[in-house]
Amino acid sequence: MRKTLSLMTSLILGASVSGAATNAELKEEVRQTETAFAKTMADRDHAGFASFLSDETVFVPEGGQALRGKQAVAAAWKRFYEGAQAPFSWEPDRVEVLESGTLALSSGPVRDPQGNRAGTFNSVWRRDAGGAWKIIFDKGCPRCECK
Repeated sequence: MRKTLSLMTSLILGASVSGAATNAELKEEVRQTETAFAKTMADRDHAGFASFLSDETVFVPEGGQALRGKQAVAAAWKRFYEGAQAPFSWEPDRVEVLESGTLALSSGPVRDPQGNRAGTFNSVWRRDAGGAWKIIFDKGCPRCECK
């Protein structure tokens, strides 16, 4: 029995270690996830947008009350998906992932419809048990006119 338990433990631990993605691979997963998330805006796909939200997501709008939960965030963002043209776009230019592979940060420019930088987004992603990345925190900030 002890041999069987030891063998099973070795197999389980070995599988999790050998199946683990490198940090670089995880960063690329998050980059691709953020890019797909942003594409929902260009595609005018509100349901797609909502599919990236964690049930307990928190979005912090500039100067406003935090939106808590998937339903509240999806409802508040629905207006951005109305109309033929997206009111803004975004793309990641920085991605960092914890060594544990469970949390990630993505950040990058937010652009107006003419392509001018209008701000910066900062998103925190959590990897769920199935391996999918879901956004748990999001906060944007306006373009800095720093000198």
